[in-house]
Amino acid sequence: MIYFTSDTHFGHKNIIKHTGRPFYSIQEMDDVLIRNWNRKVGMSDDIYILGDVSMKGAEYVQEILMKLNGRKYLVRGNHDKFADQEGFDKDIFVWIKDYYELKYKNERFILFHYPIEEWNQFFRDSIHLHGHQHNHEDYNYQNLEKGLRRFDVGVDANNMFPVSIEEIIEFFQMGNEDFDKSRNK
Repeated sequence: MIYFTSDTHFGHKNIIKHTGRPFYSIQEMDDVLIRNWNRKVGMSDDIYILGDVSMKGAEYVQEILMKLNGRKYLVRGNHDKFADQEGFDKDIFVWIKDYYELKYKNERFILFHYPIEEWNQFFRDSIHLHGHQHNHEDYNYQNLEKGLRRFDVGVDANNMFPVSIEEIIEFFQMGNEDFDKSRNK
């Protein structure tokens, strides 16, 4: 399976208040994010992290990443300085890039930390996945309602969990009736 996430901000105290995350401490937040990740992502799954793993240093981030399941790919965000710090083992990631295009089951996914207005194959129904904004779940539904195939994979928009590629495909294939039902849950 293929998963996506972003903006975990492991170890970042101010992110709790800034985004309204339901945690009392950094430790609680980190523990829940690790547990949620590992509940969903298996050891042999691929997970694309679309930036902002943490603002902490290499040692802290490496320790966290070692606890997380899956083959990890990093699309850099604005807070991923740890990846260039001395002592960080880049082999934790399959690769580190600034931008990536993924093809899966006749779908093209544009992976970038930042949301963009138009992207490659925009008019051919490609899906842009991003993070950065710390949106909540309603953002993705608003995009769906507008016919905009842009999806925030950040933990704040996905109940503190990674999201699978199949969930994203299903989300955009949702009919109007299903859309209305899911909005009213």
